[in-house]
Parts: sequence; C-alpha cells; structure tokens
Amino acid sequence: MLGEQRAVRARISGTVQGVSYRVWTRGEAMRLGLTGWVRNERDGSVAALIAGADAAVMAMIERLWQGPPGALVSKVEIEEASDDMPVDFRIIV
Repeated sequence: MLGEQRAVRARISGTVQGVSYRVWTRGEAMRLGLTGWVRNERDGSVAALIAGADAAVMAMIERLWQGPPGALVSKVEIEEASDDMPVDFRIIV
C-alpha cells in the first residue's frame, strides 16, 4: 500500500546557502522516494516542493531541520501545495 500522496512547499531559513543544502536535499528526497524540486532564493533561504507518500513527506520535513554539515537551520515553513506531482527530484538553478 502506497499510502496517501501529499505535496508541500517548504521555505528553509538560516545558513542554508553555500553549504550544499540543495544537493543534500535532493539526495535525502531520493532516498525517501520523493519527487519535487529545490532552489536557492534571493533572500538567502532555500525553497522546495516535496511530493510523495505522506509518511515520506513528513520524514523529509523533519530532515529539513538538520540539513548537511555546515547548515544552521533557523526556520522551516511548510504549506500544503496543489502543484502537479513531479516525476523526479530536481535542483533548480
């Protein structure tokens, strides 16, 4: 059973640019079988769309608070998304 599918938008603030946060996010999302995208924002935050099984999305939200070595996450804001479910996970440059 795949469980309920869900998509969320996340905005991660703190020291999250210049520490490979996007690459780390893509790797973690792929390990969890999630799809979506991640990108740097002009204000220094990182934004992401995370889609997949509800349990995997919840696990990824928890992981976003940790980030890769060198990251110092101060805030993770989550909102439900109605985007089409992507077929892979991409880093948007």
